[in-house]
Amino acid sequence: MRTIQRTQAFDRAQLRDAVAIAAAMVAVGASFGAITIAYGLPTWVPFAMSTIVFAGGAQFLAVGLLAAGNPIAAVFAGLLLNARHIPFGLAIGSTMGTGWRRLVGTHVMTDEVVAFTLAEDDPARRRRTYWLMGITLFTSWNLGTALGVLLGSAVGDYEALGLDAAFPAALIALILPSLRDRATRIVALTGTAIAVLATPFLPAGLPVLCALLGLLTLIRFGRRRES
Repeated sequence: MRTIQRTQAFDRAQLRDAVAIAAAMVAVGASFGAITIAYGLPTWVPFAMSTIVFAGGAQFLAVGLLAAGNPIAAVFAGLLLNARHIPFGLAIGSTMGTGWRRLVGTHVMTDEVVAFTLAEDDPARRRRTYWLMGITLFTSWNLGTALGVLLGSAVGDYEALGLDAAFPAALIALILPSLRDRATRIVALTGTAIAVLATPFLPAGLPVLCALLGLLTLIRFGRRRES
């Protein structure tokens, strides 16, 4: 009886997590939809990207570069940002299953889904968590995108709704715990400084890619540990 109660409580906790993250994704998805319309891109673009690409931050970066007339940089930046899915897939590939399940599972794989999945130890719970979070995030993101497109088309100025701040706020909330680590903090600050300094001199989108140079500071930390 106690085991059943524990299982039910755990499942309720999972559902609470899913509802909470769905609410956040609706807000961020609405920001993406509204910004895409504000950039003057066709209405079908945000819907196509949210269903076919489904890549969160890469979508924001891509539409910004497309609006700036730099489609090649948009493709390159998207591929670079999503390269992190390679180790994700190696870590939780067996959780998805095989055949069509793995195909669908790969499509709904995001940072949040992987984080919630790896937090579970039991293989059966991992599978349930992966699919619960994956489907929840995919659905809520696309719902938010549709909402953002409608609001952006009706209001015109997405900044008046504060939707432009939704994605940066969500990113800050996600990275704050990681900034407690000194090496991570220095990498983030160095990358930010490089991007800000490069902005006046480089085309849109390239300063963000230059921020990856902040990772070079890890070489210094690696040498310190070796010594």
